[in-house]
Amino acid sequence: MSTVDSFGAKSTLTVGSTDYEIFRIDAVPGYETLPFSLKVLLENLLRTEDGANVTKAQIEALGSWDAAAEPDTEIQFTPARVVMQDFTGVPCIVDLATMREAVEALGGDPKKINPLSPAEMVIDHSVIADLFGSENALERNVEIEYERNGERYQFLRWGQTAFDDFKVVPPGTGIVHQVNIEHLAKVIYDRTVDGTLRAYPDTCVGTDSHTTMVNGLGVLGWGVGGIEAEAAMLGQPVSMLIPKVVGFKLSGAIPMGVTATDVVLTITDMLRKHGVVGKFVEFYGEGVASVPLANRATIGNMSPEFGSTAAMFPIDSVTVDYLRLTGRSEESLALVEEYAKQQHLWHDPSIEPVFSEYMELDLSTVVPSIAGPKRPQDRIELSQSKERFEKDLLDYAVPGAHTVVDAAVEGTFPASDPLGFTPQDEGDSAEPAPSEVSHQHEHAASMLSASPAGVSKPTTVTLEDGQTFTLDHGAVTIAAITSCTNTSNPSVMLAAGLLARNAVRKGLKAKPWVKTTLAPGSKVVTDYYEKAGLTQDLEDLGFYTVGYGCTTCIGNSGPLIEEVSAAINQNDLAVTAVLSGNRNFEGRINPDVKMNYLASPPLVIAYSLAGSMNFDFETDPLGRDRDGNDVFLKDIWPDAAEVQSTIDSSINTEMFTHQYASVFEGDERWQTLPTPTGDVFEWDESSTYVRKPPYFEGMTMELTPVRDIEGARVMATLLDSVTTDHISPAGNIKVDSPAGQYLAEHGVERKDFNSYGSRRGNHEVMIRGTFANIRLKNQLVRSVNDGNEVEGGYTRDFTQEGGPQSFIYDASQHYQEAGTPLVIFGGKEYGSGSSRDWAAKGTSLLGVKAVITESFERIHRSNLIGMGVVPLQFPAGESWASLGLDGTEIVSIAGLEQLNEGTTPKTVRVTAAPSEFSAPGKETVEFDAVVRIDTPGEADYYRNGGILQYVLRSLV
Repeated sequence: MSTVDSFGAKSTLTVGSTDYEIFRIDAVPGYETLPFSLKVLLENLLRTEDGANVTKAQIEALGSWDAAAEPDTEIQFTPARVVMQDFTGVPCIVDLATMREAVEALGGDPKKINPLSPAEMVIDHSVIADLFGSENALERNVEIEYERNGERYQFLRWGQTAFDDFKVVPPGTGIVHQVNIEHLAKVIYDRTVDGTLRAYPDTCVGTDSHTTMVNGLGVLGWGVGGIEAEAAMLGQPVSMLIPKVVGFKLSGAIPMGVTATDVVLTITDMLRKHGVVGKFVEFYGEGVASVPLANRATIGNMSPEFGSTAAMFPIDSVTVDYLRLTGRSEESLALVEEYAKQQHLWHDPSIEPVFSEYMELDLSTVVPSIAGPKRPQDRIELSQSKERFEKDLLDYAVPGAHTVVDAAVEGTFPASDPLGFTPQDEGDSAEPAPSEVSHQHEHAASMLSASPAGVSKPTTVTLEDGQTFTLDHGAVTIAAITSCTNTSNPSVMLAAGLLARNAVRKGLKAKPWVKTTLAPGSKVVTDYYEKAGLTQDLEDLGFYTVGYGCTTCIGNSGPLIEEVSAAINQNDLAVTAVLSGNRNFEGRINPDVKMNYLASPPLVIAYSLAGSMNFDFETDPLGRDRDGNDVFLKDIWPDAAEVQSTIDSSINTEMFTHQYASVFEGDERWQTLPTPTGDVFEWDESSTYVRKPPYFEGMTMELTPVRDIEGARVMATLLDSVTTDHISPAGNIKVDSPAGQYLAEHGVERKDFNSYGSRRGNHEVMIRGTFANIRLKNQLVRSVNDGNEVEGGYTRDFTQEGGPQSFIYDASQHYQEAGTPLVIFGGKEYGSGSSRDWAAKGTSLLGVKAVITESFERIHRSNLIGMGVVPLQFPAGESWASLGLDGTEIVSIAGLEQLNEGTTPKTVRVTAAPSEFSAPGKETVEFDAVVRIDTPGEADYYRNGGILQYVLRSLV
């Protein structure tokens, strides 16, 4: 409740016959030139001003914002609501249930642990595409989902009844971000506060990084870790610095043959190169009005891929038209328009706000694109995709091929040569003669300039039904229309349907080795496919609906065709997946698939027809029509006018009102689940899904003083772009991994392992899964493998004689038994990707006390602090490698104890001394690491041992 109104901002807005209390932003000098997103923050501060957390000085600082200055003013942002998906939401509710017990143990009232901000969870991450390509795939996949996840769902139903202001959207409804823009988001929120009806901008934080999809609707919100989301639910404001805002001007119109996906991949490429981490991006200019709402949402969705905190579009008539289409009431539409105009939040292209930095894209210059093979920002023009694939393939079919060329150019031999080059004189490998270097260089260069035929491994596969075909590197083994980015956008979804219809009419078929799946973002998509008469055409190509959820994009692709999987593994084939998602990180999509590409839904279908990434759509035919003529992509690509007329004729408001009429009720399966009762959850000791975590064991009301770190061992030395998927995978649990062994010991059969994501309510599985990604490359392990790179969750265990290779979990247990703290060395963009709280929780529970990198992505850095792990950065321009570190050192960090005095040190002194495992003659390295505790609020969390401990103490 706001107890202070320093600017006299409180006022009344009358819409129709209803009066709303509002806080006028024009009461603050300087509001006129603020970007839209900062105006929303300004209103937030005016409404929550209390003289303590939110002060007059903070509001003045925002009003007089200096666009060019480096952010240095901390503010406290109070989101209107919290939105969650089930992978990250289940641990949130587990933590709240655990906090209730902890409050009781500390002598408080357990009911104090209750969402103070409305919280909504959409169960969308648990369905796996086990079955595909048949009409019963959807029904059977949902059945299996309930069989696997019954315990979790019972727990969530308990939460729905035990906590006030917490709602659950049951499985099989849609993807959280789609449900958010189609139904949950209000744009302007209205809520009775202390007996007064108040109106204010809808804002949210979400436990999924793609929460930014709602930015397309003019709603300020972004992804946070589950840890921060829990704090927000419990009334804690989000501590942040007033950010820089990048103005992104849109002009021109999308040309023929180009999709919203192509625009998004182009913007992602541009902004990632520009550098927008920690900044807001805001779209402005005359071109904004011509961007349909679905395209705005698609652009907003990819904000984490380009690295910004939010990617905002302002409120305008396009926003209101979309709200009307999706079934919002006329009263709410009137409130949105009146409030936005009164508060200077309505888009006026003639007024150009002041931005920190400026960028522009002429939409008419965008060309068809894909992105891959392992990062969403690695855009490839479709016309160059075959050529790029040929180059990229060598790194997957012949790992390290490019390293050989680089080494040869530098005149050195690598420790081992993946290209099979043998020096002419075996005894002279340390100082090769110039002729040998030249010989090696020629050999490597010829390999790299070779076509895929140079590394070709054609393999004959026969399916159960007798079909026989040849499989080789580059085969598209998954073609998935999946993920919130696109499965909500009618322009690309209907383009895919029309392309399928045109292909079927020509007699084309998907290749038999391709797993084809369709996972719409909401049931409305199914309705408009049906009305447009495109369902049958999609199914004729194998694109049957497999579920309403994220599926392939988060690693729930399910198994490949059995015979295809066997051939891949027996012949070590580098095969590919093409998906209309937003994430394609290594090891994420499917354990059999090494190379993953993002593409628009129509291109997903095109690649299912092509069957290979080694394919040029300009010159290679997709197949032959019934008269034997070659059919090219241009022959079946739908006309833009036809796509638009199909949108106009097949989508209506009734579809939305029908599908969302009973959105929280669920089907019979959901309604008949047995539901526990009571304010405090009764844990089942035998459960392998939901267990009470150890965060609060032994906790007291008194703070334990912060201590410097002494005698730490390095658990991992990692390179650039280590994602939260590398740290805490969401997908497959391997049988021989520590997590697989744990489940087997607890009587779980292999077929019931499910995924790491679905088991996030069980800390025992998740600790064992931390740093267990099959594509993780811990450079520390090279030293015991003749310099060769090793993939998977391994480290060296320096508690054992010789420091042998070991599972990271097993080594962590030995270090914790010995009382030895751990540190991680990382590179640039550490922790990029999903807002995965378990990447920080697991790191903490493994005994890691500090992570030292070249740079962090925003959410993961914040999550580490939230779990009591200190994020540090190497001095500017330095890395662990440049400082001569290799991970065998004993590390001490001095200067952290300054935090006990109420101040945060800018740097701390790191000393890395050689150990008995270090190379002879290695010297001690000392450097000043930058402390990335960026706000006083974060310092409070760290002093308390974590954000949940801080909240718990403040509530008791």
